[in-house]
Amino acid sequence: MRAGTRPLAQFSLAHDGARRYFFISWNHRPGIRPGQIWRDIMNVQNPSASRGIAIQAIDLVKNYGTGSNMVHALRGVNVSFERGKFTAIMGPSGSGKSTLMHTLAGLDSATSGHILFGGADLTRMNDKQLTLLRRHKIGFIFQSFNLLPVFTAEQNILMPLTLAGDKPDRAWFDLLVETLGLKQRLNHRPNELSGGQQQRVAIARALITKPKLVFADEPTGNLDSVSSAEVLGFLKRSVNELGQTIVMVTHDAVAASYADRAIVFSDGRIVADEQHPNAEVMNELLMAERERTTRTTLTDTPADQMAQMAGVRNVPDLPITDAPLPPAVPTSGCEGTLRHARAAARHAR
Repeated sequence: MRAGTRPLAQFSLAHDGARRYFFISWNHRPGIRPGQIWRDIMNVQNPSASRGIAIQAIDLVKNYGTGSNMVHALRGVNVSFERGKFTAIMGPSGSGKSTLMHTLAGLDSATSGHILFGGADLTRMNDKQLTLLRRHKIGFIFQSFNLLPVFTAEQNILMPLTLAGDKPDRAWFDLLVETLGLKQRLNHRPNELSGGQQQRVAIARALITKPKLVFADEPTGNLDSVSSAEVLGFLKRSVNELGQTIVMVTHDAVAASYADRAIVFSDGRIVADEQHPNAEVMNELLMAERERTTRTTLTDTPADQMAQMAGVRNVPDLPITDAPLPPAVPTSGCEGTLRHARAAARHAR
């Protein structure tokens, strides 16, 4: 660099072993575009690209409501999902697992944090950009199938391409149909298919655009055990044989056991991360989190609210105690109910 000249751009890089942060200061010079240099830097230094990561959340926060009514659905989540892997997300109801999936997919906006996907930050995209991203690079599999009843299985599979005005890759279509066992069902409408067959059509529809990532929201929630095993087996095959990347939200420990990795979510945070999960371990982890959540809820509930839940009013102030809740004594009339409600309120305090 000649003496007296200023560099086109200056940047510094801080690394903490897991994440990289870029701090760039620009000198305004003609012919240079900060966005272009930023993309070049991300292509070289983006840890997601270097480690084969499909999508990554960094310090992801999602809040609903304001003030005292604010709900913290995601609390600074840091997680990445590897390409070509099948990952399950589990957790009790209200744990934030579905919020995480919707936020990662760009269906819901983040309060703060970043989502890196394909070298881009979804949190910086507008609605039109997110729509195009979901149309071409992300597939969805829903619990309720969401097939169009007046169209055949083949037409439903091809619907994303039809809406986008794109021509299908017939070789890819044939491979999907063969892999999912739908060759003899292409001319059938949804009401002529079993639940498992309908979900297989939905899987083929999600994969027809060759997405970089597929999100599955309780894909076996409306299926019996036989159809569930069938669908989960096909999801696993799509990863192992077709190279797909799938992130699945589920309540079912057996469903999670089909995945390469299972994450347990609770209270907006990741509390467990298991490689090669099995149903027994995942069921134990899920039950432990449910019990912990229940205990936390009861502990955080004021005594007067506990009494109201028990149907008792005007409960007097009672001393704080850590004594165990006594068993209910069978007593006729409301006297026993009142005594047990007071004990419940005392225990909650």
